[in-house]
Amino acid sequence: MSFRLDLPPTFADRLAELDDGGHLAGMWVSSGSPVSAEIAAGSGLDWVLLDAEHSPLGLETTTRLLQAMNGYPATPVVRVPACDRVLIKQHLDLGAQNILVPMVDTAADAEEAARSVRYPPHGVRGVGSALARASRWNTVPDYLGRADELVSLTIQIESVTAVENAEAIASVEGIDAVFVGPSDLAASMGLLGQQTHERVTAAVLETFDAVRAAGKPVGVNAFDPVQARRYLDAGASFVLVGADVGLLANGSRAWAKEWASGV
Repeated sequence: MSFRLDLPPTFADRLAELDDGGHLAGMWVSSGSPVSAEIAAGSGLDWVLLDAEHSPLGLETTTRLLQAMNGYPATPVVRVPACDRVLIKQHLDLGAQNILVPMVDTAADAEEAARSVRYPPHGVRGVGSALARASRWNTVPDYLGRADELVSLTIQIESVTAVENAEAIASVEGIDAVFVGPSDLAASMGLLGQQTHERVTAAVLETFDAVRAAGKPVGVNAFDPVQARRYLDAGASFVLVGADVGLLANGSRAWAKEWASGV
């Protein structure tokens, strides 16, 4: 008897299962630590973003993080460094089912991302799954034929240009969800470091409306609890509310303030 297994639901599947008004709450893992990833995956949060854009996560590290999270309830999403078809192919093959592509400014950018996660004839993903963790080395039945349903694609809007093109971006076939990044959006608006500024908030909410008009779920990064609640009340389907490195930094500083001499 040949051994067969299947993969867990994708991020898109999880979003599709939400009731009206429901949301998925998650956190970043930016440290590269498998221990942090495993703790986050079993914390009760819905999803965990593994950040290969601004964090020291190479291919081997990302593989270890995904292995550490395997079997836990939280859904892992990997943010690749760029909309690069080679990098996306490599992350898919190492077993990242859920890809987030940053810095998507136009519908053409979104189309390139969508092509990069799909096999021909609908895309350009190279075929190497038999050699890779993606198909669990050919133990996932008909991986090649089912790849579209086993992979999800979220793209990130984080510039003034992207906000202007939000509905067209979200309307691209193959885009499952849109994630808004207020930090880079604020920078592109001349408000560096002011991601809770009212102008930035207004642009985020404008993006929400455009993405929902295209029939896609929309999420946002919001470390400020008041801002996070505001975005959820405005219809965000998913949100990130913190990061492993932030928890460690803030917690250790709080301990130092209370217990360390000379602080």
